[in-house]
Amino acid sequence: MSAAPAPGLAPDRYLRLLTTTQFAFNIGFYAVLPYLATHLGTGLGMAGWLVGLVLGLRTFSQQGLFVIGGALTDRYGPRPVVLAGCVLRIAGFGWLAFAGSTATVIGAVLLTGLAAALFSPAVESETAREAVRHEKETGTPRARVLARFSAAGQAGAFLGPLLGSALLLLGGGFRAAALAGVLVFVAVLAGHARLMPRRAPVARTTRYRGSVREVFGNRPFLLLCLTYSSYLVAYNQLYLSLPAEVRRATGSQAALGSLFALSSLLVVCAQLPVTGWAARRLAPRTALVAGLVTVAAGFAAVPLAPGGPAGLLPAASLVVLLTLGQMLLVPAARGLVPDLVADRHLGLATGALSSVSGVAVLAGSAATGALLGVPAPVRWAVLAAVPLAGAALALTLPAGTNAGTNAGAYGSAGGKPAGQPVSSGGRPPRPPGSTRLRPGERGP
Repeated sequence: MSAAPAPGLAPDRYLRLLTTTQFAFNIGFYAVLPYLATHLGTGLGMAGWLVGLVLGLRTFSQQGLFVIGGALTDRYGPRPVVLAGCVLRIAGFGWLAFAGSTATVIGAVLLTGLAAALFSPAVESETAREAVRHEKETGTPRARVLARFSAAGQAGAFLGPLLGSALLLLGGGFRAAALAGVLVFVAVLAGHARLMPRRAPVARTTRYRGSVREVFGNRPFLLLCLTYSSYLVAYNQLYLSLPAEVRRATGSQAALGSLFALSSLLVVCAQLPVTGWAARRLAPRTALVAGLVTVAAGFAAVPLAPGGPAGLLPAASLVVLLTLGQMLLVPAARGLVPDLVADRHLGLATGALSSVSGVAVLAGSAATGALLGVPAPVRWAVLAAVPLAGAALALTLPAGTNAGTNAGAYGSAGGKPAGQPVSSGGRPPRPPGSTRLRPGERGP
């Protein structure tokens, strides 16, 4: 499917390049994103609904165009798509650092989302191909390579908020964090321009007439899309409602980086054990419902939890429960897709799952942003109702392949959604024409 790496770049070095890329890209991304909502609301004086809309537009521009990034990778090869993604991310974060009006902020966040929609599927699909090649040549299971890729991304997501917090504590403000992200992406661009080999585009697969109509006319699959959308709308609250709660509890956003680091650390340490246990004990539908209920419990816990040290216990409860729910439901949702659609449409369906979810996040973020002005018990109750509604929809789905006999298709190295890529951790190889790794969001 792909040529060997360019002369002078050994296969193992190429895998290290891709893995290091994921690590660096997430550092730059998460040094900025956790502080964006507070910057827009406090620094630029935007209303809550407008802040939510801007964050939703960023997610939509990434999730909704992920399929396009994968198609461009197949058409032109990964190198030009990766380099274009880096250039757009540099321009987007540089623009965001100095944007002072609603229009310029929206333009900047759309650019950063488009950058990820190009970069992430190209790097993920190339890593998947290299993992398969490495397995054939050395006998090393591809899951081990993909797990290292995912772990590198989570390590970047762990360190990025700490870098952002350090810059804020040193008085640099949001602009310093955004410019630090620019420097990271400049380094990524330089590394890939020098080391990433040129590859021939992947041969196009036959397009089946009516495939879009067949996928979107599939009622169980559409129900899964709506169910997964309820999760992503809820998860987006880490960038909208969580910063507001931290500021309410402590008077500043300094602790936000530690909470994001806690979420990433939980995924790094617990994702494999949690999904391994779920694969042995739960059918995918059951794990999906359990994960959504856990997410809902995280929102319900905020007004019920005592203040605790520095008033952060409610926020910490939300982060822990939301992350645990994510670890259960994301691999379950991705694992259900092959049971609901024809194998020849699996790539399209995987992309459609992200696109439908991106539309839902766009609409849901503006609505939930407007809740920032209502009394806290009402706000958190409404937010809890979103994943609960998704759990109710999930109960109408097929149970999915028996988890006990299909652990390989359900296990995951885990990770974040709307922007954060994860490994397939033990899954069989993706079918031809697919450009995403399963399960999960996305990468940043």
